[in-house]
Amino acid sequence: MAMRKGSNVPVPASAVRVELGWRTGPGVPDVDASALLLASGKVRSDADFVFYNQPAHSSGAVRHEGKRTAGDTVTDTLSVDLARVEPAIETVVLAASADGGGFGQVPGLCIRVLDASGGAEIARFDSEDATVETAFVLGELYRRQGAWKFRAVGQGYSTGLEGLATDFGISVDEPQHTSAAPAAPPVPHSVPLPPPPPPATAPPAPAHTPPGAAPAPVSLSKVTLTKESPSVSLVKQGGTSGAMRVNLNWQVRKQFKGWGHKLGKAIAMHGDLDLDLGALFELADGSKGVVQALGNTFGSLHQPPFIHLDADDRTGARASGENLTINLDHKDAFRRILVFVTIYEGARSFANLDATVTLQPQHGAPIDFSLDECTVPSPVCALALITNTGGDLVVQREARYLVPERGVSPQRTLDHAYGWGMNWTPGRK
Repeated sequence: MAMRKGSNVPVPASAVRVELGWRTGPGVPDVDASALLLASGKVRSDADFVFYNQPAHSSGAVRHEGKRTAGDTVTDTLSVDLARVEPAIETVVLAASADGGGFGQVPGLCIRVLDASGGAEIARFDSEDATVETAFVLGELYRRQGAWKFRAVGQGYSTGLEGLATDFGISVDEPQHTSAAPAAPPVPHSVPLPPPPPPATAPPAPAHTPPGAAPAPVSLSKVTLTKESPSVSLVKQGGTSGAMRVNLNWQVRKQFKGWGHKLGKAIAMHGDLDLDLGALFELADGSKGVVQALGNTFGSLHQPPFIHLDADDRTGARASGENLTINLDHKDAFRRILVFVTIYEGARSFANLDATVTLQPQHGAPIDFSLDECTVPSPVCALALITNTGGDLVVQREARYLVPERGVSPQRTLDHAYGWGMNWTPGRK
């Protein structure tokens, strides 16, 4: 259901998937989805802010699922379990921020609310009048007489995610710019949020903050690894404990048969593309192994190797792609970890593949990078090498395509390239 700015519709589902979509291309800024859980018009604490650096609310009601690319369209997804939203929360604000330009440079910006159980579209709002705004409140889910509704908002900010977040009560850990002008008000053409009803009681204090202790401000920083700057310290980023999720997301190819030609090389394509995320590990005690879907060696998060692979995504149909989780509470147990991806079926090479890797520590800034263009007939790519250097875990961008010799498996090829020294036997999934 297409909506106009300021209109609202009932939300009959108990859980929804909120998709922020736009078309990418040269000069188009990166866009990130976020959500703020409000009680009496403000967050109760910084924990009520869900975004790329804080991807899950403590209640489990709201999660940032991450981005997905299909052709020239990018989707960033939030999941909202309305049945689990705490009674004190009246509104879930659904926002977007642009990194590297204004929303006037972002074509096809829209927000869709889908029934999480069946995928049916409940509401859609297309933003068509953006100019210099670098943050937007596109919509909101709000309670009304015991039921949930969605309102199309379209309120723009020229002060970015920082300005939007602080407007709702978030304390942001960002460097102050002495020459900057005071925070700009919302763009005049936008529709303001309706005033909240007066609170019956004071908002509760965040349960996780000790009495008298000031909570740490939220960091909006992100880390992107490139050829020029390929490594980063997890200690310096604050990622020293908790779970770190490694996510692989790729463009799903449409099913077809035939031959695609790139740089004079013929690459056979057929059916859905099935990529497998995995990791070679070497622990401090000298033990070595692999975590991968092949052979159903999914690992374990709370016992060695302290690495766990989610269920295998055989078609790329899941919005979250494939995920590998590393338990940083046991970082001293690691000597090195090589995160890799192989093609199980659907292609003979990574040529023409558009994939993004994101490492999301539970504490600290997310680390992401894109894969380089593949120009060799490679079915295996080393993504990132994580090494323990004096107690610090250093993430090194690899993005290295390898070509196995005839009769040699992709995993054995990785082993030889990085000197792992393991014995390999055939496996299936």
